[in-house]
Amino acid sequence: MTEKKVVKKWESLKGLKSTKEIAIPADPLDRVLGQEEAIELAKIAAKQRRHLLLVGPPGTGKSMIAQAISLHLPKPTNEIRVVHNPENPERPILEVVEESYIHEENISKAGAAGELLSPDKVPANVAERLGYLCKNCRKYSGYTERTCPHCGHSKMEIGGNTNPFGDLIGSMLESAMPQVSVGKEKVTTSKTKSDGTEEMIVFERAGDKIRMLDQKTMEWRRELDKTSNQKSLVKLDRNPFILATGASETELLGDVRHDPYGGHAGLGTPAYERVVAGAIHEAHEGVLFVDEISHLGNLQRFILTAMQDRKFPIAGRNPQSAGASVKVDNVPCDFILVAACNIQDLENILSPLRSRIIGGGYEVLIDTAMPDTSSNRARYAQFVAQEIQMDGRIPHATIAAVEMIIDEGKARAKADNQPAGLTLRLRELGGLIRAAGDIAVMEGAEFIDVDHIKRAIKRSRPVEEQIKNKYGSYMKGLSKDVSESQKEKSPYYLHNEHIGDQMFN
Repeated sequence: MTEKKVVKKWESLKGLKSTKEIAIPADPLDRVLGQEEAIELAKIAAKQRRHLLLVGPPGTGKSMIAQAISLHLPKPTNEIRVVHNPENPERPILEVVEESYIHEENISKAGAAGELLSPDKVPANVAERLGYLCKNCRKYSGYTERTCPHCGHSKMEIGGNTNPFGDLIGSMLESAMPQVSVGKEKVTTSKTKSDGTEEMIVFERAGDKIRMLDQKTMEWRRELDKTSNQKSLVKLDRNPFILATGASETELLGDVRHDPYGGHAGLGTPAYERVVAGAIHEAHEGVLFVDEISHLGNLQRFILTAMQDRKFPIAGRNPQSAGASVKVDNVPCDFILVAACNIQDLENILSPLRSRIIGGGYEVLIDTAMPDTSSNRARYAQFVAQEIQMDGRIPHATIAAVEMIIDEGKARAKADNQPAGLTLRLRELGGLIRAAGDIAVMEGAEFIDVDHIKRAIKRSRPVEEQIKNKYGSYMKGLSKDVSESQKEKSPYYLHNEHIGDQMFN
């Protein structure tokens, strides 16, 4: 097996044949290319629980940085629950449960599960009464089978059926009531313990098995029954990274589901069961990532309030819904906000929100290129290996193919007014790698090679560039593609045609 190497210097690649030999760093932040300042601030944000605003164009690693921060955080220690309030059901009680209590609760749940036994491992009379054992032939089968599959008689009869019409009647009943099972759902017995006292034992159906519950298990079950009137809003074992890009008000802040019967006993759903957590609550003790945060508009002010108070109520948001009267106050939402936007959208972020980020965190401008050095070229090779591994459907690349990808990265940086750099618009470059990999797969090649990269560069051109190459300009391409009837009906086309004529004259 080829030993994998962590690439730190470009010269070290000379002994490698393909990206298959390149090790991927374990720390997600070490997989981000070129954003040294952002990475340093991300590590601070994770350790000190600071907010971050990442400003830069799409495809430069902003979401990757946000996800990496969440992986550097300690595991959540709280679970958030709502409990039925018998005095005022429309105001469910909030509970924040510690990890230690949940651990004890899980032990109780495991104990309350009882012991699963094969039907032939329980007393015969119990198996009979539960419908697993045929009284006639003494063979076992599922309780849903009313007629024994071994002897053909009813499981509850001994010595066969003496009624000449029994088989006919039995088959008629079986076809009319196919879901009716034989025996009881549960059987209670007792046994004598070593100290001479009697202990109650309960046997109940559990599919193909029989569950045995002793007295201690029954006590655990009674304790668990006390928690049956509660709901877990935010579980302890959860993903600490919550994506809220483009979230609606309900998705962001939570809601109370509608029920036409409200919380009416026996008809409707209790209020506490209809409470739904929002992204700000699910991100408690974790990271709330909002890309293009300016697109949230006025919802930014709710994020600001949640950041300030570290708690936010959940209430029904539709005044026409039965959930409008339900509210849970002070739901925790202590999260790290990692927001992202383009430079031109900075002015659309609410000033108080930016002030809150600056007062409790950092703003950083994401780089679009990094210096063309030997170490950065090595990082490019690592990036290629990462993209291939994440895709999982394309082969590894030869080092010669990696060098060509580096040349393409340099050309794209030059087109981006960074003549001495390597582009960090890596999402587009990742698309190039996948396109080359697809070509290699279709040809059955073992590795992505230089020829695959060349053809992928041609295939992955933006459609605007394809239009320009084919027609000479975007407007000329539009004029060829739009029919005469569309031209007459479309003032948008006429306006742009006029503007286009001015541009080309």
